[in-house]
Amino acid sequence: MGKFVITKRTNGEFQFNLKANNGQTILSSEGYSTKAGCTGGIESVQKNSQDDSKFDKLESKSGKWYFNLKATNGQIIGSSEMYESVSGRDNGIESVKTNAPDAVTDDQTV
Repeated sequence: MGKFVITKRTNGEFQFNLKANNGQTILSSEGYSTKAGCTGGIESVQKNSQDDSKFDKLESKSGKWYFNLKATNGQIIGSSEMYESVSGRDNGIESVKTNAPDAVTDDQTV
C-alpha cells in the first residue's frame, strides 16, 4: 500500500509526496498555503488517479519523460520524477493508479 507524506517547505507551504511500497516517491504536489488545501489535494489525487485522461504524458526539453496528474478543473495536482524511458514513465503512472486510492496519510508536520 502506498503512502502520502505531508511535509512543510522552508517557505511555510505544505506539500505531499505519494510514495510506493518501496519508499520511492512517485508523485509530488505543488505547494499549498494551508494544510487543508494539501489534504484536499490528496483527496483529488485519490479520485483523479483512476481516470487515464487526467494524466498528461510529457517529454522534457532534455529528452526525459514525466507526467502530470490533473484535477477535473485542469489544474496540476501532482508531477512525477523524470524517467529515462517512456516505459518507465508509463510504469510510474500505473504505480500511482495502484497506490493512490488506498494510500494512508503520514502527516509529518505535527
